[in-house]
Amino acid sequence: MNKISLRIYPDEVLRTVCSEISNIDSDIVKIVESMKEIMIKEKGIGLAGPQVGVTKRLFITQDFSKNDELDFLVMINPKIKEESGEVSSKEGCLSIPGYYDYIPRFDNISVEYVDLNGDLNSKVFESMQSIVFQHELDHLDGILFPDRLAKIRKEIFFKKINKEFKK
Repeated sequence: MNKISLRIYPDEVLRTVCSEISNIDSDIVKIVESMKEIMIKEKGIGLAGPQVGVTKRLFITQDFSKNDELDFLVMINPKIKEESGEVSSKEGCLSIPGYYDYIPRFDNISVEYVDLNGDLNSKVFESMQSIVFQHELDHLDGILFPDRLAKIRKEIFFKKINKEFKK
């Protein structure tokens, strides 16, 4: 396994639709450990596979139900089963450093995911946990947070970041 590292826009891997994980092996465990290290170093609250060059349906997030910033949820093959409510929150992304905007999301979601032990989990997330889950899930489908902006705002945003990141 190659050493993983944080990928920055416009890296093509950030636009990749990821494949499902059929087997949780030692490579997946090592990837998750490396992702945790990167997330801690970069002071992030979520990190998806493509952000570190791994095109698998996997992400980690801070567990907002705990008071410990180093308590993480590992989500493999995550899915949203139901959603309700609306919220708009200022989002940023470790892969687009220094840029933020208000993104509409569902406030409450019912989800399923497999954890690192291979167990299927069904949970209801709200507020920040819901927002971060949706942001990271988007990464697994090649979607970046500015893609969620209204058309004109999206065009302006990408013009600005494409100039900044010299695409």
